[in-house]
Amino acid sequence: MQTKIIPSKKERHKRFGSVPPVIGTKPLHKEEMTDLQNMPNDFLFPIESVGISNVTHPIQIESDYEPKEQTTVATISLTTSLAQMNKGINMSRLTEVLQEYHHNGFKASREQLYSFTKDLAERMEQDGAQMSIRFPWFFERTSPVLNKTGLAHADVQMYVSYDKANGFTHEFELTVAVTTLCPCSKEISEYSAHNQRGYVTIKVEFFDLLELSKDWKVILLEAAESNASSMLYPILKRPDEKSVTERAFENPRFVEDMVRLVAADLYENKDIKSFTVACRNEESIHMHDAIAKLSYTK
Repeated sequence: MQTKIIPSKKERHKRFGSVPPVIGTKPLHKEEMTDLQNMPNDFLFPIESVGISNVTHPIQIESDYEPKEQTTVATISLTTSLAQMNKGINMSRLTEVLQEYHHNGFKASREQLYSFTKDLAERMEQDGAQMSIRFPWFFERTSPVLNKTGLAHADVQMYVSYDKANGFTHEFELTVAVTTLCPCSKEISEYSAHNQRGYVTIKVEFFDLLELSKDWKVILLEAAESNASSMLYPILKRPDEKSVTERAFENPRFVEDMVRLVAADLYENKDIKSFTVACRNEESIHMHDAIAKLSYTK
């Protein structure tokens, strides 16, 4: 084998375009650097929210379903208000506060999200702050006949806002996949009926978030799955598959049926102040999806 002579790493870098650093004239220490963001002036308008999004970060969550404690990966946005006389915010403080909470075991609990947004506003010296956090929530699901257990999941989003004058507001959302069987197909066909995977999205506001006696994720999950043709399962053997298929045939659902039935459950829940229910079916005999949505405020 022919030996190849390769120049030193420093020479290689130089050959591929690297150049030595310039001798700078600007300050090196933070105390001596100009802080453009904190230079006061009239900047025409206040801003409702400014900050960062698409922050990927581990988060601890609690659940009424097993596993009752778990760590998942969240996508987070952190924003604050901005007064008219301020040019900008110090965005590095946003992730500094997140890191401090992480060191203390940050949980996506109602109490900690309230505490976090209030701390964020105060640390940023602004009147308000907002946090949006989205993550997959995993829970055990047992098959209907043979009791085979595996992990299912739903997608969860929590939005909490703090305002110095008006306090806290929140909006919680859950999306879960279900089975829906077409009532029309069942009615007109000599045998069988087409079914598909549907996605139910529920967005709610509670009257008093801190007074809930039950896990809000479970409340929304049960409202969606109990009204579907069938829930989905991570593990199914033949006796289970027979049971699931027959249950779906016994409970046909249009998207219109889904949003109305789920809405009825949410309406009956005295803890819920307002809600939006949406359903999207990935139609198995069409090239399009079927969708429906309704909203209600008590």
